[in-house]
Order: sequence, then C-alpha cells, then structure tokens
Amino acid sequence: MHVSIPDSVPEIIKKTFPIPGRFKSALPANIRELSHLLTNNRGERNLSYLSEKKYLYAYLYYFLPWNLHRLCILLPKLDIQLNEGGIITDIGCGPLTFASALWITRPELRSIPLEINCIDRSSSILEAGKKFFTALCAKEDTAVQWKIRLIKKDIDFRKANTATEKQSNADSFNRIDKNAKKRDKAALVCAINIFNELYESIFHNNTNDLRRIAENAARFMHNEAEKNAFILTVEPGVPQSGKFISLLRDAFLELNRRPVSPCTHILACPLSPHKLKSGETKRWCHFAFDTFDAPGELQKLSAACRLPKDRLVFSYLLAGNVHMDSKLKTEETEIKNLNIEPVNINTRVISDMFPLPDGSYGRYGCSSHGLVLLKGSKTCIGKAVSCRIVNPELAANKQRDAKSGALISELKAE
Repeated sequence: MHVSIPDSVPEIIKKTFPIPGRFKSALPANIRELSHLLTNNRGERNLSYLSEKKYLYAYLYYFLPWNLHRLCILLPKLDIQLNEGGIITDIGCGPLTFASALWITRPELRSIPLEINCIDRSSSILEAGKKFFTALCAKEDTAVQWKIRLIKKDIDFRKANTATEKQSNADSFNRIDKNAKKRDKAALVCAINIFNELYESIFHNNTNDLRRIAENAARFMHNEAEKNAFILTVEPGVPQSGKFISLLRDAFLELNRRPVSPCTHILACPLSPHKLKSGETKRWCHFAFDTFDAPGELQKLSAACRLPKDRLVFSYLLAGNVHMDSKLKTEETEIKNLNIEPVNINTRVISDMFPLPDGSYGRYGCSSHGLVLLKGSKTCIGKAVSCRIVNPELAANKQRDAKSGALISELKAE
C-alpha cells in the first residue's frame, strides 16, 4: 500500500504560513541555503537556526511536505497498533510531522482519543507544527480527539554513559531529560530524522562512538515506552544511517526488544558494521521510492530550488515489545546453526534492481540466512520493489555470490 500526501498540503502551508514579501522572492535561495546547512555545511548551523524567519519558512514550505510524504510512504507498511487512550512520545518532533503523517495514513485512528507528547528544542517549530496540524485536521468534519502536548526540550543522547550503566534504571537518564520520569509510558515512541544531527559529526570509521549514541538512544526510548510498546526510528537513507540503525537494532535486542520491521528475523544483522570489510560502504539497509505522486506544486517548488526529488530514500527500524517468543528464538537458533534446511526464506528487499553478468537481474535482500542475492528476469525482479517481503528459492548447495558473499536465490514469477 502506497499513500501520498494530499495535493492540498502545499496550499494548507501557504494559507497557514503566508510569507511576507521580503522573504517570498528569496524562498528558493533560502531553501537551498538551509539544505546545505542540514547536510554538507552542518558545522555552520547553530542550534536555534529555525528561529530565523527565512529558515523557518524554508523548512515549512519544502522540508515539512517532503518529510511528510516520506512518512506517508512508510507508515502504511508498518503494523503499529494503537488503542483508545494510548500515548505517543515523539522525540525531536519538528513541526509535528509524524502526528500529521499518522493523521493522513491512519484515518481509523482519527476518532480515537490519543495523547501525543511532541518534544523539540525549538519553540517556534513546535508552535508552527501545532498550527499546521490544526489546519490539516480542519479538512475533516469530525472533532479532533487527539490531545497534543508541546514540550520544549533539547534531548542530547550523548550525555548518558550507557557503557558503564547498562544495568541502571531510568534515573540515570535524568542527564538527558529531567522530565522523563514525569511522563506516562508511551504505547509508541518515535524519533524521526534526529540522530543524523549527532552521528554525522562523527568520523565514519568511528564505530565505538556511533555505538555509544545508539545505546544511549535505545535505553532512553526503552525507558519512555510501555512494555508492549512500539519504538520507531527513521533516518536518511545514507550509509552512516544504515550503520547507526544496525547498531540501534543490537542495542534494542540487548534490552529484549525485538526488531519488527524491516527485519524478518532476530539474528545478527548481516549488514552490521562488524561484518563490513574495511572501507566498504556499498551495502546498507535502506529503501527508495519514486516521488511521481507527490503534489505537483511541491515538485514545482523543488525544481525552482534546483533540489528536485526523483526518489525518497530512508533507513528505519521498528522495535516491538520486550517479550520474544521462545519458540521463535529456538527456530532461528537452529537456522543459525544450519541444523535445518528451508528451501524458501522470508527475505526483505533492500536494494534497487541491477543487471547481472549472466543476463538476469538482481536485488539484495535480508533474511535469517544473512544477505541474499535475489536473481530473476527483469520483469520478476522489477516487481520485487523496495521494502517488499519475498520468498525466493535458495540455489543448490548454498551457492554464494563472489562479489558480495550473499546467498544466491531465485525469485520466480508469482
């Protein structure tokens, strides 16, 4: 299922945040400038950059709708259960992007009372997000049942020292957020596109510091969550994000929270930084989707900024509850020890399609057997789109691809 943001979103943004004349003509240039500050010029960006009007408008007109579109692609693929009275804690929420995406993609939840803790360090972006969310909901006839709590707080995941406090409780995280204990535990904790601000400042071969941030983040989110809660992290689809997500997955498993998606298993991540050869960054867990169905007005603005988006790429992890079925653990341990020989294995597609020397086509996938090379006809492989789960047949004698070391499997037409 693929959901795009409504064509009305750019118009809602225009009406909710009218741009004064002195900023209007400069909007494309300001968007480009902010894009550089968020990527290759991070060192020049101060913490209060969204307090500047030119950057605030640039973020709301360009980054908000594209981030919203990305979440609208992802959320329908996730089986996140929320019940009446449930609490959501959104860390680094920005302009309430997640709450808005949830409203768009899960209409059955609109009539259910929910409480959403929206935490961000910028009061201006929080207030802007509340205005946008209110305007978005106003398109519906029904009364809004969701209670939005704006919480201005800068949560720094570098402050806790989990390396020496693995057995400690939530009190040790007072250094991250002194108000954390006052909040009720959440049925869903999410952190969308915030960790890259920390780990992109780390040398890409510094796995130890990357792991430390992942452990801090996992424990903090774990302590914010109910026992049976879901925890969602979404990051840009770049190699460093893939490494971070893999380490975050390890940290959640240490806390007995199993990966629900995109992982099809609880065994070691085959794309873990520990498994990559020195300097190897070619394969990482990420998903790419075309943007043909994005609002035309948004695409027009993107072209004017010379920042067109043909595809949206992201890495993500959805962790589940703290109870992992013992039968599942036993079955996957047997697979790991190769005591059983399944012919078909659940495999998550994690790459684009590419041609192979023998004339067939391939994609990489992730399974309980590790990395898998899916082979088949162009038509067949073309249908195995990013993030889809498929059931290929393993090649005889567990043949492996010489280039990647992946198990070779054949994907046949359904």
